[in-house]
Amino acid sequence: MPTERSEFVTLIPALRAFARTLSRDAYDADDLVQETLMKGIANINRFQPGTNMKSWLFTIMRNTFYTRIKMANREGPGLLDCASSRPAIAASQEWSLRSQEMARAIEALPDDQRQVIVLIGVLGTSYDDAASICGCAIGTIKSRLSRARHRLLGTFGEKGSGDAVTTSAISAAALQFDEARV
Repeated sequence: MPTERSEFVTLIPALRAFARTLSRDAYDADDLVQETLMKGIANINRFQPGTNMKSWLFTIMRNTFYTRIKMANREGPGLLDCASSRPAIAASQEWSLRSQEMARAIEALPDDQRQVIVLIGVLGTSYDDAASICGCAIGTIKSRLSRARHRLLGTFGEKGSGDAVTTSAISAAALQFDEARV
């Protein structure tokens, strides 16, 4: 158990980054991380040693997030867009505007594509682990990643094939997205 605890602690930054891609609100993302860690600790006896702890926790987080969405849709559909949660004044620096553009472009992606671009582009998750987290085949992950890259290129008026888009370019763009959400 002590090694699992230390591994939980080292995974918190990655969990926070993934939670921020799922939840548009920073406080909700932090709550999601906390709930994921609580569920992980409570069910540590179900974790199979030798498997990937990160993938296991990401799967817990993703399932928890979707359960929350189902509950929110049932219980309070008008509460999601509360005006009090919006910032009063937007930052005026050019880098802030560019990161906001990137954040909007990534947020405009369909959920499945946004998750894959963040898992692979930002967090450096392998295709195998991303497939495990998303509950689909590796080929599906690759096609979602390709579609997300094409869509991001189109959003910014760039031309090129999905193969020409480097992972480092997507990582840089996704990091700007993550900074914009902080």
